[in-house]
Formats: sequence, structure tokens, C-alpha cells
Amino acid sequence: MIDRGIFFDNVRPDPFPGELTQQQVDGMDAILDAWEADYADNDLRWLANAMAQTYHEVSGTMWPIEEYGHGGDAEYAKTDPETGQQYYGRGLIQCTWRENYARADKELGLSGDDSCEMKADNMLKPDVAASCLFEGMIEGWYRSSGGTPNTLGKYFNDGRDDPYEAREIINGDKSKVPSWSSGVSIGNLIVGYHKAFLAALEKAYVPDEDVGPTTETIVTINISIDAPPGVKVLVNVEEAE
Repeated sequence: MIDRGIFFDNVRPDPFPGELTQQQVDGMDAILDAWEADYADNDLRWLANAMAQTYHEVSGTMWPIEEYGHGGDAEYAKTDPETGQQYYGRGLIQCTWRENYARADKELGLSGDDSCEMKADNMLKPDVAASCLFEGMIEGWYRSSGGTPNTLGKYFNDGRDDPYEAREIINGDKSKVPSWSSGVSIGNLIVGYHKAFLAALEKAYVPDEDVGPTTETIVTINISIDAPPGVKVLVNVEEAE
């Protein structure tokens, strides 16, 4: 488990600029919830890098977004004649193309009104976006090198700790230097975010053995009430905190 109070206290000054919005907190809560529910047996560096890549992809909002310009004239942005949906980028890490929305449905067990293929905007739900973030980066949905999917396990394992090259999981732009970055390449920006998130996660990490067991005590109470004829007795029971 991740102690949220400790975690937020430590990311507030780095990589964030000293304060957090409620949306940023809610977005990171959704990511941490997804991790703790389904992925917590994995390397903590995987979580740190997923959060670092997210930080860059959504400009620090930590909230699912739509692709700027809705994909423009890209083929994937055209309206699908069967579903009526446009599969431009959505999420924490941009998911594009109908087959990838369908893959999200399959991997996450989504159907009906929850389907991303049939209702593409479902990809903007924080819980869905967070699960897709991990599935995509762990399974290598986004990019491949030499025919091999780029995955978190490729860059973070017993013999490798490489947040710079891990940018290849999402985009091949690690050496690009944005106009706003004071000369720092995207790959090195990711390294900085990764280290900040990892430091906060390590401080906030609570091993399972340190979490006390949850026990339930059942108490049976027998009550006998003598009421005169015509009197209805109502008993309200409130559970103590």
C-alpha cells in the first residue's frame, strides 16, 4: 500500500511546483488505486515511471485528456462507419485506433455501456485510463523496437534501471528538446520526474506485513420487550465507528 498523505507531501515540491490541485490529487489517487488493486506485486519503479510518463503526457494535470486537435486528418480520427466513434487519442497515455480501444475492452473486461470501443469517451474515465496506463506499459501496447514491444519490464528489471530509455515505451522523442525546457531533452525530463515520484513512493510505501489485519466481531444481542396491545415498538440500531 501507498500512504497517500506521505506520498502527496513528498511530490508536492517535486515534481510539482509546491502545490497540488484537487484534480491532480484525484488523478493520482486513481492511478494508485489501480496499482494497489491489480499491479502492486510488480517493481515500484514501474509505478514511478508510469506516473512520470503520465506527468509529461498530460502536462502535469494527472488527469485523462483528449488528443489536442482530436487527431486532425489522421486516419484513426475519422468517424468509424460501424460504431460512429472517432478513435483519436484519449487517456493518460494517448490510446488511438479502434483496435486498441477494443483491446482495452478485452483486457479490462469492459462491455455494454462501459465499452471503450462502442463509447470511446469511456477512455477518459480516471479508473479506466489508469488501468490502461498500466496494461499498456506492462504489455507494450504503444511502441515496439525491432518487432519487440517496449515494456516496463524491458527497462526496469534486476539488471537494468533505465528511465531515460524507458521513454521508448511511449514515444521515440527522448532526445528532442522542447522550447520550454531550458535545454533539457524529453528523456531527461522523464528521468527527473521518475526520480521524484520514486523517492516519494519509497517513503510512502507500506509493506503488506505492516498493515494490520482487518477483523470482524459479530455480537448477538437478545432484547425482550413487553408492550401493551396496540403499541408498535421500533428499534433502531446504529453501528459504532
